[in-house]
Amino acid sequence: MSQFRPKYVTFDCYGTLTNFQMAEAAQDLYRAHLPEAQMTALVRDFAAYRLDEILGDWKPYADVIHNALERACKRNGVAFKSEHGQMVYDRVPSWGPHPDVPAGLARVAKEIPLVILSNAMNAQLPSNVAKLGAPFHAALTAEQARSYKPRMKGFEFMFDTLGCGPEDVVHCSSSFRYDLMTAHDLGIKNKVWVNRGHEPANPYYGYVEIKDIGGLPGVFGL
Repeated sequence: MSQFRPKYVTFDCYGTLTNFQMAEAAQDLYRAHLPEAQMTALVRDFAAYRLDEILGDWKPYADVIHNALERACKRNGVAFKSEHGQMVYDRVPSWGPHPDVPAGLARVAKEIPLVILSNAMNAQLPSNVAKLGAPFHAALTAEQARSYKPRMKGFEFMFDTLGCGPEDVVHCSSSFRYDLMTAHDLGIKNKVWVNRGHEPANPYYGYVEIKDIGGLPGVFGL
């Protein structure tokens, strides 16, 4: 891929670039009242229900968080209050990048335009993007696309917005389930997996693996 100069490098934001802290938010709410094993189960179920909540028709992300947390609490016998979901949702704009992100992004941005496609609301994303330390050509949201990844509609919205196709981008993500599987199905042949330990490797989907964004410039020979 070092010889390939795409029109755009496209990114997932939360988890890949921004330090995604949903687990920590849930722990802050319930850790004092739960044994460790039950807290671990609640965090796991909260993540699973978030994925389930975004697979249907689009809904505001506050509803995704509320519903997923309520379902996780019910499954684990934990008392849920509506304000808990809002507390977690309100934290999102405060999250900053992983330490490796700003320098690596800045080097790539000098040569190739950067684009974000994020499962975010319009009001959430700008604060997180501003903390990433590099200029972005575009930062697109699920609210604009009216669809969350891993559904294909968001990627199609991105292609339409950018005026390009799957062959014109390199897509970079730390998640197979949310990003790289769908990118593969849509014909994005050039993919980068940031191995942050979220998921196991899956070579079937064809990608370059890096341990963090500090390795991204090297993917392009920069």
